[in-house]
Amino acid sequence: MGFRRLVILTGAGISAESGLGTFRDKDGLWTRYNLEDVATPQGFARDPAFVHEFYNARRRGLREAQPHAAHQALARLEAAAPTGSVLLVTQNVDDLHERAGSRNLIHMHGELTKVRCDACETVAEHRDDLSTGSVCGHCGGAGFMRPHIVWFGEMPMMMDEIYAALDACDLFVSIGTSGTVYPAAGFVEHVRRRRRAHTVELNLDPSEGHSLFAERRYGAASAIVPEFVDRLLAEGI
Repeated sequence: MGFRRLVILTGAGISAESGLGTFRDKDGLWTRYNLEDVATPQGFARDPAFVHEFYNARRRGLREAQPHAAHQALARLEAAAPTGSVLLVTQNVDDLHERAGSRNLIHMHGELTKVRCDACETVAEHRDDLSTGSVCGHCGGAGFMRPHIVWFGEMPMMMDEIYAALDACDLFVSIGTSGTVYPAAGFVEHVRRRRRAHTVELNLDPSEGHSLFAERRYGAASAIVPEFVDRLLAEGI
């Protein structure tokens, strides 16, 4: 039997095969950087130039990365399903889902290719380097521009819309997540309380909350995600 409303959560594991570093693995970014220095409002206030260079380097790396078969399969699923029935929620700040063709998408942790003015709160597309002298194109203020990223201690974006979709879904799929970062790590438990939604984990290895999922498949995202999507499409979503 096909599913009518799908919510798909993706994390750093789906982008790792595109060459973008994960955060919590043994060689992840948080083993090389102190998160309090580069991923908190307090760190930005202490040394904005250092924080800008951290994200400038990640932005440059993103230019070289390309979507792979898992990103493409999720875009194919959305295109084949009735309009609005598949919502992709990503913890990733890269734009690989968009470049693969996904359109119904929420970046709950922000976007690396956008900047925000702390003076007037304008959000704008920005793919070049930022500095402490960068000027807001809307209000003209200099020194207020920051990456449009949700830092530790800040509220993830569009949570009302995400929980509304979780409440309505009959299939929840988690792909490439560690199961340690909240609130996303709590999505599967939120869905399970409704009892009528199927839950699936697709991951390289079992996540911290793997036992909460009714169905679990492990392997490289570029292999197992297209296989799973093919199965859904064959069942007539």
